[in-house]
Amino acid sequence: MIANVGYGALVITLLTALYGIGAALYGALRGRPRWVDSARNAMLLTFPLLTISALSITALLVANAFEVSYVQAVTSRSMPTYLRITALWGGQPGSLVFWSWLMALFATAVTLRDWRRDREFLPWVIVVSLVTLAFFLILSIGFENPFQRYWATPSGAVITAMFQPQGTTLFVPPDGRGLNPLLRHPGMIIHPPMLYLGFVSLVIPYAFAMAALVTGRTDDRWLRLTRRWTLWAWVFLSLGLILGGRWAYDVLGWGGYWGWDPVEVAALLPWLTATPFLHSAMIQEKRGIFKHWNMLLVILTFEVMIWATFLTRSGVLSSVHAFAQSAIGPLFFAFIIITTVLSLGLLIKRWPELKSEGELRSLLSRESLFLINNLLFIAILIVCIWGVFFPIFTEAAGVIGQIFPGVAHIFTGQKVTVGPIFYESATGPLWAALLFLMGIAPLSAWGSSTARTLGRAVWKPALVATLALGAVFVVAGVRNGVALLALWLCMFVTAVTLYEFYRAAMARSRAHGMNMLVALWQLAGRNRRRYGGYIIHLGVVLMAVGIIGIELFQTETQASLALGESVTLGRYTARYDSLAEFDTNDNRNVARAVITLFKDGVPVGELYPRRDYFYESEQPMTIPGVRSSIEDDFYILLINWQPISTQTATFKLYHNPLVNWLWFGAAIFLLGTFVAAWPEKEPDAVIETRARRAAVQA
Repeated sequence: MIANVGYGALVITLLTALYGIGAALYGALRGRPRWVDSARNAMLLTFPLLTISALSITALLVANAFEVSYVQAVTSRSMPTYLRITALWGGQPGSLVFWSWLMALFATAVTLRDWRRDREFLPWVIVVSLVTLAFFLILSIGFENPFQRYWATPSGAVITAMFQPQGTTLFVPPDGRGLNPLLRHPGMIIHPPMLYLGFVSLVIPYAFAMAALVTGRTDDRWLRLTRRWTLWAWVFLSLGLILGGRWAYDVLGWGGYWGWDPVEVAALLPWLTATPFLHSAMIQEKRGIFKHWNMLLVILTFEVMIWATFLTRSGVLSSVHAFAQSAIGPLFFAFIIITTVLSLGLLIKRWPELKSEGELRSLLSRESLFLINNLLFIAILIVCIWGVFFPIFTEAAGVIGQIFPGVAHIFTGQKVTVGPIFYESATGPLWAALLFLMGIAPLSAWGSSTARTLGRAVWKPALVATLALGAVFVVAGVRNGVALLALWLCMFVTAVTLYEFYRAAMARSRAHGMNMLVALWQLAGRNRRRYGGYIIHLGVVLMAVGIIGIELFQTETQASLALGESVTLGRYTARYDSLAEFDTNDNRNVARAVITLFKDGVPVGELYPRRDYFYESEQPMTIPGVRSSIEDDFYILLINWQPISTQTATFKLYHNPLVNWLWFGAAIFLLGTFVAAWPEKEPDAVIETRARRAAVQA
């Protein structure tokens, strides 16, 4: 019964979305406001309908309704209730419904705003939002139905279908396969919803951009309407990526936070376009330029978001993060092609009307530096796209070899993948250039800036950074040239950012005779975007320090130890004391080692690396033992062990200097984004003007 209700809600939602698309188009093209209002009501109805569907899946998951194929695939009797709930997005069918539910939520939220000033945008925002929603609903209903059930045929075979085929009986498996062990980490409870929120939020700026192109409103009104939507989408994307990195560090067992896995890179793509869009949007609002850039970036952001979803769900890429092979790939590809062609067609049509109101006068002006910032992000995007698609290109090239036998030795069709070395060597200098721009841009002037004026502003922070680097060179003994350059960039950006805080707070303190901290608090409250951005920059610097530490100074070793034996890595010594193997109540087999850790010969604690084997899914999960401090992490994995008679075990050990600066910097980064995204209190004069305008209209 519940499955039928949930499936019915999906079908009704699709029909409602299709009606909303038609009503909005008819109302806009025929000048019928009532039809647009009807389409608006249809969009409002999608959220409660999809809530029924999502709650139906959740109820089936919690109730262990194993006759439903999706429930049997992602849950088991041994799983706790909270994991059964989060299994909603633990597999492809459920995650598509969850994606659609979030899309309906955001579409409803944007529909509820006051549209009196922007009435001409409304039908086109409805069309874009509902077309996107309808596409995902078609995937759920036609290809990845989460409500299909098992049916037993007279011959004993088991098939899956939504409704009972003739001559079959309902088949209820005794238990489920259980959720993938890698998805049982707390980070994976939050990580996918954050990424989904970021992806779905990006549909709204795209919808407004398309509405602006269709209606011919080429001013920056659409940009102002979507500024906060884009910023919150960026917050969710950033949080999702950070949580994914923490999950990888805790669960995947390779001692790192980012492996340049194809699906990791795919999730990064929308962030690489949304970040320059946020920067250049500020320039358009302030200087009236970069209109073409912003339209291109918002279109590109939407398309790479769909691409990222496609790559994760189509089975095209092999990855620990990806879902299984699926038939939805061709539909995704067609949707991407159609939306790209239509978007670029509209942009080309309106291209002359998007002429900038100003121009770049100086290569060193702040506007020019923001343009360079955009180009660097696009360069990183191109590198990442090439790395993701290179294996697909090399495999597809085999077709050329079959058609032209003479060049078959060149186009062999063998899949060739690229790894971290490619990405790091190609993007490393680009990230360093972006870090340098973070320090230079706040010191440059709007409109025009010369090398002399910029040099006068730069030399003090540069001197502070150089002196600090000298201290690192002498005290810490760092001799790696790449590390020294990267650390100098971090110190330079930090010095510039703190100097900007100090200079503004000092000026306000002197002007109003107030305490420096009070002045700084008031400044941040009056211009949250600017000072929130500075906090973000400080977070990025701290994250960069953590990345430098683990990428350039990580050391590792592996050793097989008998009981009582030790292995040394740097200043740490790990002694193998014992190992226990036992079964748990939640259907796991656990092998758990006890390691005593010494630093410079002094005991600093015990670590408990283990390997959990899940009987239901027949999959293991390696959980490291970690000793963390602000200075470093000591990270140890249980790789293998011999029978109890010998108790010899093999361990892999990592020493990760400064890695916790990455997580601390991520917290500062997120704090800055919340400050920048938090609504600002409007001046009294603006509120009074709006009230008078409303009174006149009434």
